[in-house]
Amino acid sequence: MNLKLAALGAAIVVVGLVLTDSLYTVNQNEQALVLQFGEVVKIESEPGLKLKLPVVQNVQFYEKRVLDVDPPVEQVILSDQRRLDVGSYARYRIADPLLFFQSVRNEQIAGTRINSFVNNALRNVLGNYNQLDVLSEQRGPIMRSIRDSVEANAKPLGIEIVDVRIVRADVPEGTVQSVYDRMKSEREREAAQYRAQGQEYSLQIKSRADRDVTVLLADAERKAQELRGQGDAEAIKVQAEAYGADPQFFSFYRSLQAYQNALGSSGTTLVLSPKGDFFKYFNDATGRGLVPAVTQQTQPGANPPPSGPAPAPETPVPETPAQPAPAAPGNPG
Repeated sequence: MNLKLAALGAAIVVVGLVLTDSLYTVNQNEQALVLQFGEVVKIESEPGLKLKLPVVQNVQFYEKRVLDVDPPVEQVILSDQRRLDVGSYARYRIADPLLFFQSVRNEQIAGTRINSFVNNALRNVLGNYNQLDVLSEQRGPIMRSIRDSVEANAKPLGIEIVDVRIVRADVPEGTVQSVYDRMKSEREREAAQYRAQGQEYSLQIKSRADRDVTVLLADAERKAQELRGQGDAEAIKVQAEAYGADPQFFSFYRSLQAYQNALGSSGTTLVLSPKGDFFKYFNDATGRGLVPAVTQQTQPGANPPPSGPAPAPETPVPETPAQPAPAAPGNPG
């Protein structure tokens, strides 16, 4: 009897172990692969209680939920040759458990592979942009480009990339001063360029102003010459009319002008012969030939005086003894 009870108990234990090994549960956040001698024989993606062959089959569970990967900080060289320490993260989902099992086996290896994909995408994509692009509104398209690159590499592994983001982009500590120096030199170059452009504009404005001044002065000089010519022509005309009206008076007037110019207050001493034409009006004390005789007023009914030059007075002119030529008025010789 005891043997029968022991056998029954052993049978019950064996049946319990067999049933326990034959049943497994798939949760709502899981998906499972049923393996038989290392080969996948069934894929279970629906939650519930499932059956399998005991001993010869085993179950590999994978998450249905979104998993995260935080790659280490990667130093990236941008298109402007600046270096950035870029920190990022990735979110992924196991889309094809069979392909995932065949390629990477488990989530740890998958995380390592995704880390390498993200770092390669950061270097390849950010190498086409500069620092301002990374920190500007273009960051969104840059992130999409990085995600697409990681997605293309992860899809053959049965992995769906949900998102890739940059969480930090800092200048390395060792290159901060060099970045400041480069920025300073760049600003100084731009300032020098702006100063050169300003100097060029200044020279252009000054040259235009000088040209305008030259043109205005030339026009003014031309107009002045024209006015002088008109004035000289008018003066010559008036003088010609005066000369034609009374040649003797004109000759006398011109002689007075010559006396004024030659014997002025310049202190010059002239030694000339008194018999020359220059002093002819000094030698003619009677006034003959100088100016027309002054007409006498006629009484009513009287005959007008005869026209012509006035007769010379009767008073004899004393003869001047011969002596050296007189000195011209002015300072004594």
